[in-house]
Amino acid sequence: MSYTYDRESFRENFEREFIWLNGFMRNVRRYGTKIALIDPSIDKSWTYAELNGDCNKLANALKADGIRQSDILLMQLYNSPQFVFGYIASHKTGAVANPINFNLSAGETAEIIEHNKPKVYIYDADIINTAASALEISRHKPDVILVVNNSGKEIDMPEGHILYDEYVSKSSTNDIPVDFEPNVYNESLRLQTSGTTATPKGVPLNNMNEILSAHNLIMDLGLKSGDVTMNLTPWFHRGGIHSTGPTTIFYLGGTTVIMRFFNPKNAVRYINEYKISYLTAVPAVLHPMCARLEKYNEELPSLKGILSMGAPLEREACIRFMTRLTPNIYNGYGTTETLWNLFLGPDDLPERSGFTGRASTDDEVRLVKIHDDRRAEPDELVSMDEIEKGEIIIKCPAKTGYGYADNPDITEKKYYKGWFYTGDVGVWNKDGYVRIIGRKDDMIISMGENVYPARIEEIINEHPKVSECIVTGIHHKTKGEVIAAYIIPADDSLTVSELVEHCTSSPHLSKYQIPRYYRFVSDIPRTATGKKQHYLIRKQAQQDLENGLLERKSLSMAYAT
Repeated sequence: MSYTYDRESFRENFEREFIWLNGFMRNVRRYGTKIALIDPSIDKSWTYAELNGDCNKLANALKADGIRQSDILLMQLYNSPQFVFGYIASHKTGAVANPINFNLSAGETAEIIEHNKPKVYIYDADIINTAASALEISRHKPDVILVVNNSGKEIDMPEGHILYDEYVSKSSTNDIPVDFEPNVYNESLRLQTSGTTATPKGVPLNNMNEILSAHNLIMDLGLKSGDVTMNLTPWFHRGGIHSTGPTTIFYLGGTTVIMRFFNPKNAVRYINEYKISYLTAVPAVLHPMCARLEKYNEELPSLKGILSMGAPLEREACIRFMTRLTPNIYNGYGTTETLWNLFLGPDDLPERSGFTGRASTDDEVRLVKIHDDRRAEPDELVSMDEIEKGEIIIKCPAKTGYGYADNPDITEKKYYKGWFYTGDVGVWNKDGYVRIIGRKDDMIISMGENVYPARIEEIINEHPKVSECIVTGIHHKTKGEVIAAYIIPADDSLTVSELVEHCTSSPHLSKYQIPRYYRFVSDIPRTATGKKQHYLIRKQAQQDLENGLLERKSLSMAYAT
C-alpha cells in the first residue's frame, strides 16, 4: 500500500516523542514559576521548576547507583512529595515506577517484591516494621532501600536502609542525560491488582497508556491547566494516579494538593485555602465531608467537580453531595487494567443514580452472556432490557497494556479478542447505561479496596479450632461492603475474640481484610461437586444481619490516603 506522506518518519517521531516525560518537561519550560505541588502538612509548595529539580536529585542518585531502563522502583508510600519524585524520576531514568498499597501486610508485600524484583524499594517510615519484615521474608533483596521520614520522628533504622533525604542530599538538581531509547511502548508504570491466589498481578502500563489515560480524564471532566486538584484517595490506585493525580495534572500543567490522611476538617480547609476545583474521592469519605459542612454551615465555592469512584452512588447520597459539595458529580467505574470506562456526569445525576454509567469517550463497553463452561464471545450480547444479566467486557486500547507482568495464564483468562473480561455482572438498558449487580468471582469491595474471600478463608482455616469457613460481603451504605465470616468450629470453645486476634496477628492479612461480622454454623452451602456457594452465603449474611444473628467486632482503623 502506498502513502501520500512519509509514514516511516511519522512513526519514528511519534514512537520516540509521544512519551509522558516530554509532556511534563514542556510544562517545566512553559510554567516554570507556576505552583505544581502543595504539601499542606509541611506548609511547602513546589513550582514546576523546583519540582523538576527535586525529581532530578533522585534521578541522578539512582543513575549513580546503576539504575537503568526497565529496572523496577517499588514505592510503598502515602500520598507525599516523595511519591511524586519517585514517579517522575522513574520516567527520567527509564525505570518502571511500581507503587503499592501501604496497607499491605508483610507477607503480601514480600510476594510483590519477589514477583517484581525491584532494584529500588522506597517506603514510608510509618510502615517500617512491615517493610523490614517483608524484606526478611522475601528471597529477593533490592539494591537500594530508602526510608521516607516526613514526620521527623526518631526511628530505629534497619541495617542497609537509607533515609531518603540523606540519599539525595548531595545529588544534582540538573536534568540527567537520556541514555536510553524513549518509546511509547516502554513500560513506565506497574500497578498491582488483587488476585484470588497467592500470585500477585502486576499491571504494566506504557507511555501511551499514561498519556491517553490523562487525555481521557481531561476530556471527560473538562480539566484545564488552571485547575487545582486533590485526591482523597491513595495515588497507588489507577483511579488515584491517573484521575486528578500526578499523571494527569502534571501532564496538563495544573496544580495538585497532597492529602496524606483523610480528615474532613482538613479536606474542607484545604479546598477553601487552596481554591481546589476538582476532587477524586470514594463515597465513604464524601459523607463525613457533608456532615462537616452541614454542622458548621460551611461552603466550597471553588469546587467545580468531584470524581466519585469505588462504588455506585445511591440516589439520596448523590443528592446530598450535589447539594452540599458541588452540583457537578461524576461517578466512575473502571479497573486497574483499564482505568475508568463507565461514568455518569452531572447531566445524568441524580436521575440515573443506581446505574454505573455509560461508556466513556474512548471506550466501548458490552454485556455478554454468561456460560458455565466457556467464555462468551464479544458479540454474544445480552438483551438491553435491564433484566437479562451479563458479564461486563471492555475495549479500551488507549488505556490498557493488554496483559499482566510475567503472568500469561491470567492474561489469557482476562483478555480475549481485544476485550477485557471484568468478571462483573450487570444489566443494561437500550441507551447503553449499565447497572452492576454482582461479581462472577465473588470479590468484595470495601472502602474502595478489592477483597477476595479465598485469601481470608485460607488464613482463618489455619486456626487450630476452625474446621471450615466461608467469607462474604454485606452491603454497607458508606463503605460499600463489610466482611462477614461463617465458621464451622473444630472445637466448641472457639470464640470470636480468638478469631479476631488470629486474623489481626497474621502477616498475610491487611486490616481492611479482617472480618467485622462472625457467625458459628454447622455447615456451609456447597455445590454437588463441593465448591462453596458464595452467592448463597451473601444472601444469607444480609438476612442474618437484619435478624441480629451476626456477632460484630469493631476494629480501630484509620482511613488514610
